[in-house]
Amino acid sequence: MKKKIAVVIVTFNGEIWIKKNLNSLLNSNYPIEIIIVDNASTDKTINIIKEFSSIELIQNKNNLGFGKANNIGIDFALKNGADAVFLLNQDTWIYENTISNLVEVSAQNPNLGVLSPLHYSADEVTLDTNFNTYFNRFTNEEDAESIRIVPFINAAAWLVSKECFTKIGFFDPIFSHYGEDRNFCERVKFHGFKIGVVKNAAFCHDRIVKLNPNKIELQSKYLVLNQMINCNKSLFNSIFLGLKSVFGLSKFHFSNQGALNTISLFFKLLLYYFNLLLNIRMILQIRENSIKGTNGVLPL
Repeated sequence: MKKKIAVVIVTFNGEIWIKKNLNSLLNSNYPIEIIIVDNASTDKTINIIKEFSSIELIQNKNNLGFGKANNIGIDFALKNGADAVFLLNQDTWIYENTISNLVEVSAQNPNLGVLSPLHYSADEVTLDTNFNTYFNRFTNEEDAESIRIVPFINAAAWLVSKECFTKIGFFDPIFSHYGEDRNFCERVKFHGFKIGVVKNAAFCHDRIVKLNPNKIELQSKYLVLNQMINCNKSLFNSIFLGLKSVFGLSKFHFSNQGALNTISLFFKLLLYYFNLLLNIRMILQIRENSIKGTNGVLPL
C-alpha cells in the first residue's frame, strides 16, 4: 500500500513561479495531494492557483509568515490522513521522480525524520550555494551511496514523516521568517531522528540570495534565539552560547557590512540577548515544549 503524501506550499505574491511549481508537481510519477496556504497575496497568485481545480487552497487573512502558515497546512494534511508531508517553497519546481525517490528512502529508513532532495539553482546545473554549504557538513561515516546524513538542511523541500511530526511537533510559532527550520532540525535530533539528503532526488530553487542590514539583523537574532532554546544543550550552555553568538555573528558579518553597520549589529544583538534573558520564562517554556514535542501544534 502506497503512503499518502501531501504537498504543502506556502505562497505569498508568487505569481512568477507558482504555475511552473504546480505543473511540475502534477507531473510527478507519485500520487500526491496538494495543499496551498496563501499568506494574503496581493498579486495574481490566487487567480493562478484557482486554475488548478484539484488543489486545496487555504487563504489566510494576514501574512502569518513561513512557519505558522506551514503549520496550518501540515495540520490539515495530517488530519486528512497523510503519512508524510512534502514541504515545498513556492519558487521551486521538482522532477518527475523527486517525490517517489524520497518516499522510497523514507520507507526504508524510518529513523530519517526529514529528507531533502538535492537543491539546484534555476539553471538546473549548479547546486544552490547555501545548500552546498549544508550538504558538505558531514563525516565520512554519515555519507552512504544514496543518502548523506547532515546536521541541518534548509526547509525549501522537506519530506517529513507523520511519525516525526507526531513526536516533535510543528514549526515553533516564535519564528516569523528564518530560523524555524534550524530550530526544527535541532528538535529532530533531540528526539532521535536524523536528517538526510537523498542523492538521486533533486529539485530547482529559483532564488538569488541577497543580504541587507535588516535581513542580516533578523537572521542573526534568530540564530541567537536558536542557541537559547536548543534543547540539545543545558540551559546554562545555551545561555553561554547565545552570548557567544552575539560576538561571533558580529565578527562574521564585518566583511559584508563594514565597521559602522557591524558595531550597530553588535549592540542590537546584545540588547536582544538581554531581552531574552529577561524573558527567561518564555525560553524555559519553549524548551519544555521542545522536549514534550508540542511546539506549534494547533489546538483541536
